[in-house]
Amino acid sequence: MDALDFLVSRDFLAQYFGEWSMHLALPGVMLRLAISLILGAAIGWERTNKRHSAGLRTFITITLAGTAAGLIDFFLLEVYGSSSFFISGTAVLSATIISARSILFNSRTQIKGLTTAAALWMMGLLGVAVGIGLYMTALCLFAVLFFTLSVLPVLENFLDDKSNHFEVHLELNSAKSLPLFAATIRKLGMKIDDIEYNPAYKGSGVSVYSVSFTISNEELKKYKSHQEIIDALGTLDYIVHIEEI
Repeated sequence: MDALDFLVSRDFLAQYFGEWSMHLALPGVMLRLAISLILGAAIGWERTNKRHSAGLRTFITITLAGTAAGLIDFFLLEVYGSSSFFISGTAVLSATIISARSILFNSRTQIKGLTTAAALWMMGLLGVAVGIGLYMTALCLFAVLFFTLSVLPVLENFLDDKSNHFEVHLELNSAKSLPLFAATIRKLGMKIDDIEYNPAYKGSGVSVYSVSFTISNEELKKYKSHQEIIDALGTLDYIVHIEEI
């Protein structure tokens, strides 16, 4: 056995650091990193596939960083009797700061990236769990997170379409057409909750607004989806474009 093999062997670790160090032998470390890599890649692929701001490399890096922090804190706890998981806490806090950078505001005054930011933060926690050897906790967290990101959006869209409240991005050929639009909405049995002018499109030749509605007509509530209402409104001559946001 050469010197390098001896340094990573069970005999060396047990002799100089104790039996707990079996968890930090090279195979154990590589196992933790491999698990983090696979789980981070799976969530990153799901986000990349939906063209979100944080993708494969970001999720893998955040998860590996959490795993490394968990491994180091585990070492400090066993060798030096550290009473706190300071490095793990710092890693999760850093993941929170990085995830906040993935939150964007688009030209339609929508907030984008909240779910991705929360997923990044959770993957930091998952990485810490893997680092300290809580494999079952990490796998359960991964399964729930993957289900939430990949399956629940279908249910969320269904519930949104059944809601009496929705918001649209509205482009009119002129600001003078806004009273006509408001009058049409009232005739259809809907109430305008809020109208916000969007200055991002100033000078484009169209007047752009974000409009929030409440459906008060019972027939519309029962038989018309949001998209059907929007399609009907889109046939009006003074509407250049309308879509739900």
